[in-house]
Amino acid sequence: MALSRKRRKELHRLRSNAEALWEDQRELLDHASKVVRDASRQAANYAREEVSPRVRDTYEDRLKPAIGAGVAGARNAATGTRDKIVGEILPAVSSAIGTALAAIEVAKNQQVRDAIARASKFGTDLGTRAGIIQPKPAGPGRYILIGIGVVAFAAVAYAAWQTLRADDDLWIEDEVEATEPA
Repeated sequence: MALSRKRRKELHRLRSNAEALWEDQRELLDHASKVVRDASRQAANYAREEVSPRVRDTYEDRLKPAIGAGVAGARNAATGTRDKIVGEILPAVSSAIGTALAAIEVAKNQQVRDAIARASKFGTDLGTRAGIIQPKPAGPGRYILIGIGVVAFAAVAYAAWQTLRADDDLWIEDEVEATEPA
């Protein structure tokens, strides 16, 4: 199949246009890659010269002191708690345990047991002779009243806490209206 001379010229012109376009595209891609390399180099320089010092300064000026203050506060609280436990709670607990152990030792003594038995027998006999009536055991009304008292105390404590707590996050600062000349 033979092409006409006119068609061959058009194909030749089309081929040369395609090759020129291909060369232009390669040059454009080469130029784009150079621009991207330069831009990445500039971005790295900017980050090294501008962003990194600002981040470091912000860390040094704001974050590090805040962390230091938090750590110091935690250490202070831990020291205060340890002092409170060692100075007040442990002596009170050890004193209570010592008293309980001493009472157990006294209760083991046979003479003390006999004296307690005689005293309780004497007290029971005396109470019956004098007409003293033994008190009734507590009923459910006592426990209901105790529950109501606990709930009332919790409500008062919650109301006081709500009244006295810091409301910094609830305040909205007034917006300054900018007056721009028209």
